[in-house]
Amino acid sequence: MTDGATVEAGDVDLPRFQVGAPPQHLITTLLGDYWISRPEQLPSAALVRLAEEFGVSAVAARAALSRLARRELLESSKVGRRTYYRLTDRAAAVLRDGRQRIMSFGLDQGAWDGTWAVAAFSISEEQRDLRHALRGRLRWLGFAPLYDGLWVSPRAGADEAAAVLAELGVPTSTIFRAQALDLPGLRAPREAWDFDQLRRTYEGFVAQYSPLLVRVRNGTVGASEALVARTGIMDTWRTFPNHDPDLPAELLPADWPRGAARDVFVEIYDTLGPLAEFRVKQIVGEFEPALAELVAHHRTGLPLAPR
Repeated sequence: MTDGATVEAGDVDLPRFQVGAPPQHLITTLLGDYWISRPEQLPSAALVRLAEEFGVSAVAARAALSRLARRELLESSKVGRRTYYRLTDRAAAVLRDGRQRIMSFGLDQGAWDGTWAVAAFSISEEQRDLRHALRGRLRWLGFAPLYDGLWVSPRAGADEAAAVLAELGVPTSTIFRAQALDLPGLRAPREAWDFDQLRRTYEGFVAQYSPLLVRVRNGTVGASEALVARTGIMDTWRTFPNHDPDLPAELLPADWPRGAARDVFVEIYDTLGPLAEFRVKQIVGEFEPALAELVAHHRTGLPLAPR
């Protein structure tokens, strides 16, 4: 996820997360968290007001809404002088898929069968855009580079990777499954990941959010702060699958901190849900009281209701 996540499906390219939560990403995140299952449209004024909770100016928020509509991630309508928006069906579907991966990340995936999905490809230096696109898509599937043109994953499906290669039109490529030979002098597939850096990242996450967790447990977080903090921890947590494709326990060092990080994320995200929902309802209710009653938050362990 570069600085964060890009969730792609076909030609749907959702906004990238960057430090500071740019307005386009922020708006799609909020709609995905509190409005993804609703077919109704929300007034633009309510979405602008929601963005202002995060320090985004009204001008920037309205510009973001217009850009999202031009990118066909939002559909709009007008009633008198008011404009209304909702996620397009395609954007909602991509957000659902991404959410499923993010919310299940760090759960016990069961025993690993010891086989690796291997993607091998050759792309010329002149095709840098293709190379960049392929790398991003492979990382999202759970691959990492063992060598420049040889990517491996213990979890990803070979069929998914083959579909990406075909979709992007990579001319010289192949996909197969294999078992690694544990022989001296050979680079092991697990070396495609920097476990020391991953450990520091997880431990940093726990250290960053532990003070907030204490306040959440003590009940000293207000509704407005809950909305901002819940969105912030989601945006941080969603970056992890691009660096760690739920690596199997069989590959992990002892005392691996991923489980502790997930526990912090789940408790904060789920506990702050009702407070954050209350704040979103307050804001939407300033413009459309009837729609405010339809706002709903989602928990990590529960499936999303159909639209």
